Amino acid sequence: MSIRTDKVASLLQKELSAIFEKELPRSGPLLTVVEVKVTADLGIARVYVSLIGSEKERQELMTNLQGETKYIRKLLSSRIRHQFRRIPEIEFHEDEQYEKARRIDQLLRQALDGSKGESGTEQ
Repeated sequence: MSIRTDKVASLLQKELSAIFEKELPRSGPLLTVVEVKVTADLGIARVYVSLIGSEKERQELMTNLQGETKYIRKLLSSRIRHQFRRIPEIEFHEDEQYEKARRIDQLLRQALDGSKGESGTEQ
């Protein structure tokens, strides 16, 4: 990415985080804007969000985000319109790194518990 796209992505991440925190607060799963990737022509912003909650809640929230994309883009436009000629289209994607990390942690704990149980029986 170029310096320009990096700056745009950083600004969009900051502003979208503020929008979700202050203007669109929700009960249910915790939503965090993890990363924003912007295309070279600044036409599309891919927003990666981390959702912590049950599978059903996460799917509902992703569906709501996809349905409210135009409204969220309008809120974003009102906040940064003086810095851009054209506000990029927004695409929301779920970042599953938290879930993957939690699963790895769970497997490591099981492996450690299993090895402790085996070493205790050998003595």
